[in-house]
Parts: sequence; C-alpha cells; structure tokens
Amino acid sequence: MTLHADAVSWDRGGNLVVDGVTLRTEPGETVGLLGPNGSGKSSLLRLMHGAARPSRGRVLLGDADLTGLGRREVARSIAVVQQHAHSDVDLAVRDVVRLGRIPYRSLWGGDQRGDDEAVERALVATGMDDRAGRAWHTLSGGERQRVHIARALAQEPKELLMDEPTNHLDIRHQLEILTLVTRLPVTTVVALHDLGLAAMFCDRVMVLCAGRAVAAGRPADVLTQALIADVYGVRADVSVDGDGLLRVHYCPGAPADVAPAAGPGRGDA
Repeated sequence: MTLHADAVSWDRGGNLVVDGVTLRTEPGETVGLLGPNGSGKSSLLRLMHGAARPSRGRVLLGDADLTGLGRREVARSIAVVQQHAHSDVDLAVRDVVRLGRIPYRSLWGGDQRGDDEAVERALVATGMDDRAGRAWHTLSGGERQRVHIARALAQEPKELLMDEPTNHLDIRHQLEILTLVTRLPVTTVVALHDLGLAAMFCDRVMVLCAGRAVAAGRPADVLTQALIADVYGVRADVSVDGDGLLRVHYCPGAPADVAPAAGPGRGDA
C-alpha cells in the first residue's frame, strides 16, 4: 500500500496554500519536502494524513480515497510526527509510546500482549527502551522527539509523515533523528528546512514555493545553484565531495537579479 497526492489543492480561508501538487511515494523510500516558510510543506502533509480535505484533487492510500476512510483505518496505516514534541501530562516514556496503540483499541479492549510487543519494538527501534520508565519532563529535546517517533512506530504504520522533526534540535540530534528515520522499514515523507540534511538523507526531494511544486527528483538533480537562487533568493555553491555527498555552501548576500519563484511548478513527484 502506498500514499499518493494526486493534483491536490487546498483553498484555506480564501488563500490557496497548496496548488495542484502531485506526490507519489514508493515503498520504503524517504521523500523530503523542501521550501521556504509558507511554501505549503505543512499544509501538504495535513492533506496527506487526512487532517484537512483538499479543495481539488485527492489523496489515495493504495486505491482508496483518504476522504472515504475512517480515522481509525487511516491511523493504522499513516503515522504523523509533528515538529513540536509536547505533552500536557507528565507521563512516563512507555505510556507516551503506548498512545500509538489507540487505533487498535475497541470497546472491548484490545490485544494487550500485541500492544506490549508493539510498544517494546518501537522503544528498541528508537533507542529509548532504557528510558521507558523515565518521566517526560526529564527528557532532552532529542529524546522527546525520539519518544514521539516511537509513539508513531507503535501504530505499526506503513507511511510516516514528519513535519520538520529536527526543528530546534542541535546538530548531533538532527543527525541521529534522520539516521534513525531513514533506517525504518516504512515510507517516509519529511518536511525539512536544511538542504544539506535533505541531500544527505532523502532518496528524493520535492521543492515547494507558494504552494506549488517547482522541482522534484533526486537531491543531486534538484538542488542546483539556480534553483536555490530562484526559490530561496540566496546564492549558494553546490558541490559533490569525495564521498559522493552533495554539499550546499551559502554565500553572503542575496542575488540582486533573482526573485523567489511563484510561477507554475515543473516537478511533480
């Protein structure tokens, strides 16, 4: 089962925040959503997990339109990790992760053993099994994000959607989180700000601007000097290092003759 956005648009309060975007995922790949603030990354993710309904187009989970599926059914296939890891109640780590089992519960309870096993697998996968009894307020920012990823994994999803999961994390935790995510046996769509991290960890990227897809493909093909100048309005040197990794180095000052793109897109993915 795969998750697809098919020419989706979202008119939110008279403002077109997503404009005709098509995104097709392949099983097991990591797709990065890139673009400046307000480009439509978070809005597209909301459409892709059913938190909002597209004004036009449709989101498909396999062959089924997402709008025709129940929330429980969607939650058993799609898990979401938001950019801010908050919890109003100071739960233990294991209890936070156990929240991911809610889609499998019924009026008659659920499979307690199956729930326990799913929670344990999620804790081990995220390296939080030795902190399972710790209280939420004692965790660092990186640890909290790992717990929320573990909660998402406890849903046993096939698709994982992440909205800037490395936001506000230090470099070490950014690398740890993205290394973890790309090794998970799920299809992942992740919104990112850092082009270098996207080039390092994503199989494909889609660049959004003003709600439209302006480019999509392999990071090495998409993240060019011209595109960065066009979309972000900054100069950058793009090169490939000795390990074959794409490196993006920003230059002081914005290009005087290039404005951020706002025209029709050139890259469905």
